[in-house]
Amino acid sequence: MKINVLVAEIGSTTTVVNGFKDINTSCPKFVGQGQAPTSVLEGDVNIGLQEAIEDLRKNLDVDNIEYDEMLATSSAAGGLKMTVHGLVYDMTVRAAKEAALGAGANIHLVTGGKLRRTDIKKIKEVNPNIILIAGGVDYGERDTAIYNAELIADLDLDVPIIYAGNIENVEEIKEIFAHKKNRLFIVENVYPKIDVLNIEPTRKAIQNVFEEHIIHAPGMQKVKEIVTGPIIPTPGAVMEASMLFKENFEDSITLDVGGATTDLHSVTEGSEEINRILISPEPIAKRTVEGDLGLYVNMENVTQIAGVDNLNKELKLDVEKLLKNKKPIPQTKEEVKFVERLTLEAVLVALQRHVGKIRNLYGPGGKTTVAEGKDLSNVKYVIGTGGALTRLPNNVNILNEAIKRNSSQLLLPKEEVKILIDKDYIMASLGVLSKRYPKAALYLMKQSLDI
Repeated sequence: MKINVLVAEIGSTTTVVNGFKDINTSCPKFVGQGQAPTSVLEGDVNIGLQEAIEDLRKNLDVDNIEYDEMLATSSAAGGLKMTVHGLVYDMTVRAAKEAALGAGANIHLVTGGKLRRTDIKKIKEVNPNIILIAGGVDYGERDTAIYNAELIADLDLDVPIIYAGNIENVEEIKEIFAHKKNRLFIVENVYPKIDVLNIEPTRKAIQNVFEEHIIHAPGMQKVKEIVTGPIIPTPGAVMEASMLFKENFEDSITLDVGGATTDLHSVTEGSEEINRILISPEPIAKRTVEGDLGLYVNMENVTQIAGVDNLNKELKLDVEKLLKNKKPIPQTKEEVKFVERLTLEAVLVALQRHVGKIRNLYGPGGKTTVAEGKDLSNVKYVIGTGGALTRLPNNVNILNEAIKRNSSQLLLPKEEVKILIDKDYIMASLGVLSKRYPKAALYLMKQSLDI
């Protein structure tokens, strides 16, 4: 069987391949999906990739599969480890952090101000794939970013450096890293003026660095040789798809509940009403990743958050027994019922951590109402993707319930928001596909989301 494009999603535990044909026509088609365990432990992720392609062949019941090109996303080898270093935490550091998360990075250390000896020690322990240095608005404070760059350069790590700080420091930063192992990437300031975020150049730079330099999983070099297009971090691919949706429809949030984490991508400017009382700016595209909210690796943790006794009473199930015999994919009715309830809990907590809120401040002039954090009140669509929200029978009810159950003080979508499910489970693939075939990616998105 001839396929135009094969998109591989090489995850930490599972490798998925999605096949697409008629990609250059007005009616591109999603032909099917195959999957296999990711073979990092076998020393070569290419083994799992070939097994996933074989699984796709069996699912399509064809003799062989030929494809014109392969694109890929990857979160194997623990994803993209980053450390972020800025000036003031609530300003440049937060802006840099938003850019890194939006690109699909896993942030292991964030520092504000001049680096201390303990910070340097932590950077060595993290052993990051990328280091992001920011600090100072354009033509503002200069010394902190230069000081931090000098200390990081002295570490002599063979790690790409992205500088996204005060434009006045550019020549100085180039000089600091001129004779070091590090490849230096200079991008526009993430925080060029007070209360102005400019995270897109940094986000794109992180994805480019990932593709060019950060293929550390065993066998990824071999995969890179057969991939004809970009390789980007899987969460970054979901964000690309979410932004494509926003460009063509309306404001949205995408929830991705997985075995280890729950990711929430929101793409919205927020409402004019809230923007007028917002304390500090928020990016249009924002991602949060909750590393403690997963339905397999972190099942025990989500259960503790919900409360074991509460779950026993509510579900009338033996929760301890279900935990003891947990499976990556629920099989029995009891297991499905249990995982659906944990999915609701993961979505509830992820929303609470991502969303902004209304606060009342009291001073000599009386009460003042302000808003802080991400405003989701203008969101018109909630998209469910990931294994749980695309496969569980009550996925739509879970998302509806999560929106209704949260506090009125939170800046959540209205109850009349529309729920969409990525029924083909291809949001990440569409994100990477959109880099080369945006029209086809949009058409396929409409088909998968039934919009």
